[in-house]
Amino acid sequence: MSDVKDIINVLSKPSKEDVAFITKAYTFAKNAHKDHFRKSGELYFKHLFATAKGLAEIGMGPTTIAAGFLHDTIEDVHVTPEDIRKKFGDEVLFLVEGVTKLGSLKYRGTKRHTEALRKLFVATSQDVRVVIIKLLDRRHNMQTLEYVSPQKRKRIALETLEIYAPIADRLGIGRLKRELEDLAFPYVYPQEYEETRKLLEEATRHALKHLPKLLKQLQKALVKDQLVRFRTEHRVKGLYSLYKKLERKGSDISKIHDILAVRIIVTSEDDCYRALGSVHRLWKPIPGKIKDYIAFPKPNGYRSLHTTVFAGQSGTVEIQIRTEDMHRRAQYGIASHFSYKAVLSGGRRESAFEWIRQLLPSLRPQQQRLSAKGAPKHKRSESALADVPKWIKEMAEAQEELEESEHFLKAAKADFFSHRVFVFTPHGDVIDLPIDASPIDFAYNVHSDIGNHISGAKVNGKLVSLDTKLTNGDIVEIVTKESAMPSPKWLEMAKTTLAKRHIRSVLQQER
Repeated sequence: MSDVKDIINVLSKPSKEDVAFITKAYTFAKNAHKDHFRKSGELYFKHLFATAKGLAEIGMGPTTIAAGFLHDTIEDVHVTPEDIRKKFGDEVLFLVEGVTKLGSLKYRGTKRHTEALRKLFVATSQDVRVVIIKLLDRRHNMQTLEYVSPQKRKRIALETLEIYAPIADRLGIGRLKRELEDLAFPYVYPQEYEETRKLLEEATRHALKHLPKLLKQLQKALVKDQLVRFRTEHRVKGLYSLYKKLERKGSDISKIHDILAVRIIVTSEDDCYRALGSVHRLWKPIPGKIKDYIAFPKPNGYRSLHTTVFAGQSGTVEIQIRTEDMHRRAQYGIASHFSYKAVLSGGRRESAFEWIRQLLPSLRPQQQRLSAKGAPKHKRSESALADVPKWIKEMAEAQEELEESEHFLKAAKADFFSHRVFVFTPHGDVIDLPIDASPIDFAYNVHSDIGNHISGAKVNGKLVSLDTKLTNGDIVEIVTKESAMPSPKWLEMAKTTLAKRHIRSVLQQER
């Protein structure tokens, strides 16, 4: 049987208070669920332990880990909210009730699917930890999906692919996104899964055979250039990620160069660029395949240098170069802040994420009630405020704006769960947009006044029409005139809810 020490050992220098608090939640949940079993015949507590351990592994604090242990106690074994409040405090209760509300609606039919999605959006706006707990809960459910009925199996796997994996991606939790996708893939698209698995196996057999020699050459080149504090590792592309990329590349696997990626993890940003020089002296880079996500991070916080090289017998290989901190962020995304921006709170370390509850004005009274009841108050730092993801704000606004179920679901998938493109302003700022977005979407993303007065657009220095589809790396410049105004045609060209909302507002005022 799993022991609480397995979780304590994962934590980085936990205090005595941390250990006592997590142990208390472990014992309480174990006793509360002692007669509760899953369809597999296993004790239900095994699921709670897996959820809590997963939270510890991605760097969450003791409050969130405790909520992971307790997240099903109200719904499944009739523990009262008052019991949780008395034993663990208002903050744990807030998280547990948040997860309970997310589980109260199942994804059956458009209307109920949309209502559950709305709840997910509001929960993310209130406190991102609620959604992170739900993601780890979902991961373990996917790992044991074989024990549910085939019909239910496909429904759960589909919502994992369409909703939960993309949210993990938008939060920057790359490791969890990949796990959720690859767990769901065989249940949703069994034939495509098998075809992709065989393709990947064939493509990697040759590359992995030559990998030891490649790593030896690389390490020797780095040491020669006096880079001695580094480590190397490799990853093979996830099956579902490969499947989606094959779709975009016309099923031509020869066009995909990142099936095998080698990572160089160094100690400083300067060493990242020095290592890039070493790599390019060793192997010829493929033109157009060098990406600097350190100078221009992805909107979910991902930072790294990418270059694709022709490495002799190993063929084309993607090399990713990053610091340890960048690597943590790539693996754990927004969750990495909980470990590395922790503050003392009521004797326990926890994140400075109180800003999440500021995103919806209607939620502020709830926050004040929590504080009044004695919930631990977090210090709000400028660095935490600066890291508020813009898409979370937009997500919160969208769920208030769109009342009709079909429109909301369509907009949510287009705005937040689609494949993304990253384009640049002339000043080098990164703008994150859904695929097929137009210069109109870009303009409104920068500022509503710019959007309302577009007279033209330049992409990579050339004048283009306003219905042009933007692609990764485009530099977009908007030309404005005071006399220019939105027209009904713009609604057809715009992809994002944000742009359409502003366009409709101006058109209504004109009428």
